[in-house]
Amino acid sequence: MKIEEIKLSVKDLSDGYVDKLEEGVLGYSGKLDIRPPYQREFVYNDKQRDAVIDTIWNVYPLNVMYWAVREDGGFEIIDGQQRTISICQYINGDFSFNKRYFSNLENDEKDKLLNYELTIYLCSGTDSEKLAWFETINIAGEELYAQELKNAVYHGSWVSDAKKYFSKNGCPAKGLGGDYLTGAAIRQDYLETAIKWISKNNIKDYMAENQHNASAVDLWNYFSSVISWVEATFKTYRREMKGIDWAFLYDDFKDKNLNPDELEIEIKKLMQDDEVQKKKGIYEYVLRRDEKFLKLRTFTDQQKREMYEKQDGLCNIRKKPYPIEEMEADHITPWSEGGRTIVENGQMIHKEENRRKSNK
Repeated sequence: MKIEEIKLSVKDLSDGYVDKLEEGVLGYSGKLDIRPPYQREFVYNDKQRDAVIDTIWNVYPLNVMYWAVREDGGFEIIDGQQRTISICQYINGDFSFNKRYFSNLENDEKDKLLNYELTIYLCSGTDSEKLAWFETINIAGEELYAQELKNAVYHGSWVSDAKKYFSKNGCPAKGLGGDYLTGAAIRQDYLETAIKWISKNNIKDYMAENQHNASAVDLWNYFSSVISWVEATFKTYRREMKGIDWAFLYDDFKDKNLNPDELEIEIKKLMQDDEVQKKKGIYEYVLRRDEKFLKLRTFTDQQKREMYEKQDGLCNIRKKPYPIEEMEADHITPWSEGGRTIVENGQMIHKEENRRKSNK
């Protein structure tokens, strides 16, 4: 890897700046690819963006930026995309700083900003060397998320197309399934979820297999099918539905003859049951019928001590005394039969007896 330092004015950097879906994000008279395939979307908030302009306005040193040299003589940003876009957007008039747009500045003020010199390191090398360098220098900056690094490793036509569906502010995935997804599109959370769903958690393998495909429409169609099934199966939306791995339920139950009305009645009842500690798990429970998804209420230490003393330290099954540390609390009438987690419905029994009951 060869490194060369150059100085570049803000005027030259922002010359010919464009940010369009078809052309990408370009600067430096079209010679600089500001957002190559392995780069993230613009994520700076207003405070971070203003800090960049404030640095330039006060002629403070801005952190060094790194560009990779392409074989065609052009360049692509390895590190510094967020700062570069902030600068270009301000010069382009996309936002104001201290309540003044660039067009509102006096000529001498404009010149001061445009003549500010940036320090750029030009990096020449192979694609793998540039990618390795990119990962290394980003450790000290705005740290990349796991899916962003996967996008870098498996960048190509498929990732570019998938990002149109899942990685933009206001992307189709947000409009269709945003109520069911956690995270943010621009952080690649939606894309990561969609790939996890379709690949059954084998994200890297799936991305490697599809890396050079021209279209990600299969991923979008699968995602759309999952969300449509959820909306048809669970008629009332609740906040607990956000963040569930719906695809795994979809795969197992999409061909089952489910009754949405009956499911809603049961879900509503379970939502009101104070024995159920994990309300989000209700949706898996009503399909899989496994109580582990509900995280049912357990006896407190105080309740255990009260039951232990009432039993005079005897196991309620073996009728023999044991230290409380060798005992466990057990429901006499289980939750599935209407039993509650109260002292009147509890007993202390030896751990082995509790295991024996659980295995029946």
